[in-house]
Amino acid sequence: MKVTVELSDTEMAEILTLTGERKKGPAIRRLMEEALQQRHRAQIAQRFLSGEWGVQLESYEADQEHERQRDQEFAP
Repeated sequence: MKVTVELSDTEMAEILTLTGERKKGPAIRRLMEEALQQRHRAQIAQRFLSGEWGVQLESYEADQEHERQRDQEFAP
């Protein structure tokens, strides 16, 4: 889909610099894709921070306890 966007010369120059693209169309597209990726990452992070999503680390915790016990056995 084509979209018309009005940007100042300064904004366009900054977009070209930030994206590393030489042409306007690919630069705008890359900037838009990166912005969408950043928003998706922020949403995922927020779900973890809010507790909506989580990770079960049962085996990790058990392994940590096992290592602590082993270290105590070998401690001088």
